[in-house]
Amino acid sequence: MTDNPAPVPREVAVLREELARLREEAHHLRAQVRTRPLISHAQGILEERYRLPDAEAAFALLRLASQHYNVKLRVLAEAVTRAPRPEGRGSHWLPGPSPQAPPPLDSIGLDASGQADRTDVLRDTLTQTLAVVGAGMGNVQIADPAVQELRIVRHTGLDARFVAHFAVVGAGSTSCGRAAEALELVTVHDVADAPVFNDRDRRAILLAGSRACHSVPLVDEEGICRGVVSAHLECPTKDLHPAQVKALEAVGQEVGRWLGWQERGVVRQALEHLHLLGRQSQDGA
Repeated sequence: MTDNPAPVPREVAVLREELARLREEAHHLRAQVRTRPLISHAQGILEERYRLPDAEAAFALLRLASQHYNVKLRVLAEAVTRAPRPEGRGSHWLPGPSPQAPPPLDSIGLDASGQADRTDVLRDTLTQTLAVVGAGMGNVQIADPAVQELRIVRHTGLDARFVAHFAVVGAGSTSCGRAAEALELVTVHDVADAPVFNDRDRRAILLAGSRACHSVPLVDEEGICRGVVSAHLECPTKDLHPAQVKALEAVGQEVGRWLGWQERGVVRQALEHLHLLGRQSQDGA
């Protein structure tokens, strides 16, 4: 006779959900506290540089440029504080071509990495990872190092409950979080008894039909984790063959470097747009 676990009372389940929500809210509040001084610094630079009337006007320019290129406000603000000051009233903030060539993407079968689209890169990253592991389920997450979060941007074979549950996770929690934190491949041989998961996360993974997983960090040349790709298997698994590990590490290194290169290029474009907006504000003053 098999013992079935007693059902969790509804009051306890509701309490757990509320605690999870509060933890997430506190996490975002802490991130805002860390980010606010950086944005204020960037506002001051822009206010002085373009002779803006106040900090609100500077924030408006930051927001417009960040939205135009879909760059996080924090990322653009950090670029403003680090980039060299534009020379005079030139039409460009950073004249001349970008000094970096696009990293290769041979590990996922893409030749012209300079013309590659981010969506296609992430799609092929997941496809190659699943092929190497021999899995039918998996997902790709993009990292935000400043707030230590991973966000699912692509997935296959996983149900909607799984995707909603792990839509945003903190670095260090779960196998993907451990991979992002340690900057190395993490293998969970059996989800049912792996200590890396709490009971709530374990249940969500098991309900999705996953009993094992391999999480590969996507790391750029500066050692920054740009994301994580994970492959999920239906049965408990053993360690990967060294050839599989080598192939996955190649994916992690090449795609991580490409994501870093691509983000720097987009940020550069956002800076140029911000410079244009600032010059237009001066002309209209």
